[in-house]
Amino acid sequence: MTTPSFGIMTAQQHVTYPDLLRVWQEADAVPRIGHAWLFDHLMPIGGDPDGPALEGWTTLAALAARTQRLRLGVMVTSNRFRPPAVLAKIATTVDAVSGGRLEFGIGAGSRPSHPLARREYDAHGLPYHDAAHAVAALAEACTVIRRLWTEDEPFDFAGTHVRVTGAYGNPKPVQRPHPPIVVGGRSTATLRVVAEHADTWNTPGDDIPDAARRSALLDRFCAEIGRDPAAVGRSIVLPVSYDQPGGTRDAIAEAVDAGFGHVVLVLPDPFPEHVVRWVADEVVDRSVQS
Repeated sequence: MTTPSFGIMTAQQHVTYPDLLRVWQEADAVPRIGHAWLFDHLMPIGGDPDGPALEGWTTLAALAARTQRLRLGVMVTSNRFRPPAVLAKIATTVDAVSGGRLEFGIGAGSRPSHPLARREYDAHGLPYHDAAHAVAALAEACTVIRRLWTEDEPFDFAGTHVRVTGAYGNPKPVQRPHPPIVVGGRSTATLRVVAEHADTWNTPGDDIPDAARRSALLDRFCAEIGRDPAAVGRSIVLPVSYDQPGGTRDAIAEAVDAGFGHVVLVLPDPFPEHVVRWVADEVVDRSVQS
């Protein structure tokens, strides 16, 4: 089996930009860590609900300008927050700032069952439709964003949820034909969007057997549309325990055995000094060696 790639995720809630910059620059200097991620929430979804939270894409641009090697992205962007054509422009800008290191993460948006995530839509005047609407809008958004990144002439798009007239992306992303598209989510409907649009699929790792079943379903959906399932990478998000790293190592082994070759390790805040080197030594290296 191919050695998995490892990255970190630093949710930008209850932390400052200097906190994030310290961790990301450390990760940039640790070759065993290949990618780094933020989340896309406008208010905290854990800890003090009235605590600070930085916006994801502007923070990502700032971190992109201060790092050199890491692949980077938002895991994953809520398609409910920004119009797709605007999001395409934002992502292109980050790809330019980073010199072509963007991984474009996107999903349907927060699930209705998470009240701390739902409240941020009401607080910012953003519409919150049902899941069927959100997934259909995600599919249309992926289509429009890809066309903005790749087409050389203005175009119109009249979807059910996304409508643009004379849409044109200039400049194009640094990466050609476009940055890798990472679609996150586990619902059956979202997996059909993944099969059609994604270069990588990402899922939470709270239930790895279920993630493996979802991965098999994605294989089936790819086959149904004539796409090689191996063309879609498998990514999983796993929490790091500073106190019990053995549990994290066990989860990595289980996920890799289940076919997930892209592992995103969530670092709880506050971030200890030299946390990335500790993760590389105590979690990544010992997982690969075991």
